Amino acid sequence: MVYKRSENEIKMISRSCQIVADTIDMLSEFVVPGALISDLDKKAENFITSKGARPAFKGYMGFPSTLCISIEDAVVHGIPGEIELKEGQIVGIDCGAEVNGYYGDHAKTFSVGKISSEKKKLMEITEESLYKGIEKAVPGNFVGDIGHAVQTHAESNGFSVVRELVGHGIGENLHEEPQVPNYGAPSQGYKLHAGMCIAIEPMINLGGREIYTAKDGWTILTADGKASAHFEHTIAILDDGPKILSKVSYNG
Repeated sequence: MVYKRSENEIKMISRSCQIVADTIDMLSEFVVPGALISDLDKKAENFITSKGARPAFKGYMGFPSTLCISIEDAVVHGIPGEIELKEGQIVGIDCGAEVNGYYGDHAKTFSVGKISSEKKKLMEITEESLYKGIEKAVPGNFVGDIGHAVQTHAESNGFSVVRELVGHGIGENLHEEPQVPNYGAPSQGYKLHAGMCIAIEPMINLGGREIYTAKDGWTILTADGKASAHFEHTIAILDDGPKILSKVSYNG
């Protein structure tokens, strides 16, 4: 079931997205060498609840934490333990929140101190791939147009696209139809229409695209041990094009 959201529903989803965006923005100053990722998780939970929202990931299918924090070769779904960030790492932070029955989802990859030029390029291309995908999220296009835009930009710059994990619809559930892969062919898949709310989230690897699940049952890792980056925005598809809902607000 793919939902067409009303203007009021999009406002509700946007409210949750704003809280998530502001949470990740708040955390940015704490993503430094020596920071405990468990502390980042606590800060996020306190911030989200202070805004009258609920951490959407905590308890979801048994996930134990507010944030997914994925370091270096962790693609996504890393559990925030008593682990210190180290100079030169990259770390993906994925966050979700729910307010009054509507969800928001957003992710960003950060550098920890000074990073290598290849990791910097990986982050830049992954974020650019996200925006290339968003540009294609217009009524009349197809899910395949989004994936094709992401894949083309990532692969033309020498990186690989994770295939097993995808973006998704979002609204009254954290994950809804349609699935939004980060690869594909133009004019293929579900046809996009105004009122859809989707999360687009490229997961791009420095090396090969192969992945595996860690023993914790959650963390997804690159098979070759090379770094991976992850950026995500929740968007609404409107008659006049895509609107990013998970942008930072500076008006409190």
